[in-house]
Amino acid sequence: MTANIKRKKLIRILTVLALLTILFLILMLWLAAFVMTGSRQTLDEAFKWQSEHYDTSFYAPLEKEDYTVESYDGYILHAELLKNPVPTDDYMIISHGYTDNRMGALKYVNMYLDLGFNCIIYDLRGHGENEPTFTTYGIREGQDIAELVTDTRSRYGVSRLGLHGESLGAASTITSLKYKPEIDFVVADCGFSDIDNVLREGYKNAHVPTFLVDMADIGARLRYHYSLKKMCPIDSLDDNEIPILFIHGSEDNFILPKNSEDMSRRTCGYSELHFIEGAGHAESVLVSPDIYAETVSGYLKNIGIL
Repeated sequence: MTANIKRKKLIRILTVLALLTILFLILMLWLAAFVMTGSRQTLDEAFKWQSEHYDTSFYAPLEKEDYTVESYDGYILHAELLKNPVPTDDYMIISHGYTDNRMGALKYVNMYLDLGFNCIIYDLRGHGENEPTFTTYGIREGQDIAELVTDTRSRYGVSRLGLHGESLGAASTITSLKYKPEIDFVVADCGFSDIDNVLREGYKNAHVPTFLVDMADIGARLRYHYSLKKMCPIDSLDDNEIPILFIHGSEDNFILPKNSEDMSRRTCGYSELHFIEGAGHAESVLVSPDIYAETVSGYLKNIGIL
């Protein structure tokens, strides 16, 4: 009788442990999916948001060319060329932020048109019109940008080519530098040096235990075969010689300005670091459009582009 009771207790304990293990695994996989597959906007939703926050009337009259680019692994990226009304051989590739799409890049287009560039806007991997997939916070996205650079130079007669990125787009742009793309300069707005610090800061501000970031990392390795801890754009800067303008909103409490400070110190090439007073995350060009344009044009003059 005693042996049977002990056996039943052991079975109950093992059952509870098995259930807890399964629940723990499910939680890790869910956390990974939450971090890497956020809800995406449609083109119409994104354009509506843009139009509610600034004048987008410049967009409709522009001559446009929609096309696709096959990336390094066969993934198809949807892109759109916005031709400058004044003929030019200078080009900008503009990368939007997380959950947004190429319509989110429009806030920078008018400025670059005024500066004499054609603009290429596109949907980052897993966004916009592209096939759904998870985000790797720069790892795959940086390779995509390198492919876009190669495509742009082969598709058009390019004199000078620059990259501009916002948030995830900035981080992906910085990551692309490890592949030595044939570009002349970079503008990185509110990018992160590594996604780990962003997640920990966000969880801390939400009063959520930060060890959940470690659980999400394990889930990401199991589910997607990528580690959150290796999503570190800053590591692409150790031998970089491409000039970079880092811009960050002084009131950004999502991706802290320290991320841009650290990357500006880390790069081996020429860099400038400018903070836009009173701007939160990805708000700099909306809060102070004139200062923003002056900052970019001043940087381009400093590096001999203008």
